[in-house]
Amino acid sequence: MAAFNKFNAFVEDVAEKVHNLGADTLKVMLSNVAPVATNAVKADITEIAAGNGYSAGGNALTTTSSAQTSGTYKLVLVDSVFTASGGSIATFRYVVLYNSTPASGNLIGWYDFGSALTITTGNSFTVDFDGAAGVLTIA
Repeated sequence: MAAFNKFNAFVEDVAEKVHNLGADTLKVMLSNVAPVATNAVKADITEIAAGNGYSAGGNALTTTSSAQTSGTYKLVLVDSVFTASGGSIATFRYVVLYNSTPASGNLIGWYDFGSALTITTGNSFTVDFDGAAGVLTIA
């Protein structure tokens, strides 16, 4: 999986109780426009067009665990799968993780896959979150 990049605003949002990572609805959406670290909310991201198996706003995620051990917090999420049907899902390069519980959709981080990807009809793309190391840790 591509390396995780955090949005700068995520740090402040955690300190100001915007995120409850263990209970809020987290989602991943797809983009073909490079995010930048200074993006803060979903509206700052250019999402790909909905259709052919991709829903506007992306996929809701399931949390496997959200816990701390010895002062280090780790968030572990279930992998998310996008499957194309009735045509290809629009080309994308970036997978953006965000919190959809706040109305503004506060951003958490993104993955850059290094080149444009297209999911053709009948094929799938899996966002493979690291089950051992977690999506993110806070120490």
